[in-house]
Amino acid sequence: MSGHSKWANIKHKKARTDAAKGRIFTKMAREIMVAAKEGGGDPGGNFRLKIAIDNAKAANLPGDNIQRAIQKGVGGGEGTVYEELRYEGYAPGGVAVMVDIMTDNRNRTAGEVRHIFTKNGGNLGETGCVGWMFREKGQITVSRADCDWTEDDFLMAALEAGAEEVETDEDSFEVFTDAADLEAVRAALLLAGIKPEQAALNLVPENKAEIDDAQQAKKIIKLIDALDEHDDAQNVYTNFELSDALNPDEL
Repeated sequence: MSGHSKWANIKHKKARTDAAKGRIFTKMAREIMVAAKEGGGDPGGNFRLKIAIDNAKAANLPGDNIQRAIQKGVGGGEGTVYEELRYEGYAPGGVAVMVDIMTDNRNRTAGEVRHIFTKNGGNLGETGCVGWMFREKGQITVSRADCDWTEDDFLMAALEAGAEEVETDEDSFEVFTDAADLEAVRAALLLAGIKPEQAALNLVPENKAEIDDAQQAKKIIKLIDALDEHDDAQNVYTNFELSDALNPDEL
């Protein structure tokens, strides 16, 4: 039930840079705005908005920014109208990639996303080409810095809370749940004294593509980074997994 994710380790290290934090703030505000537009501005009756706000607060997004995003979403202020899209494609080595997009110009974004795939040795595919490889699950991240539990104790607490699986790395615990159980598991962890850093519905690969060639791994990471850094990208999912033979610090 518990494993170690070297790819997660790389992602956490990249997320700590100032530039990455700025992009995360933008994506969080955009998610709040769209969630409020779809389900209303009351987080008590809008689960997507509640999770978006909690994640934003955990990331220290200022309260004024959160309120502005909600007001824009419910029509309390002028703002850009975003459309949600999902692109599917392949990274070098046939690794599956899914990209969630929020854009105000789908034609522009489609061209830019296609260019990123091509420039980095991948290719944009048709809808459904890799989607079957993924399953929507709840994913809860708990920072080890904010949790003094041992791995065994944390695993037992997560399973008792209703989690399906737990992955670990040096920085965090990743708790996976059935999509319908995300909020219940999150609430149970909070009750047990465990404060999640982030909770969301994500696409999780059913089977991972393990890469043991360092040069190919670098190309895959370069493509994923380029997609994640695109202004319209909200989330990037992949079935890429580093082999234990590779050192993440060298990639």
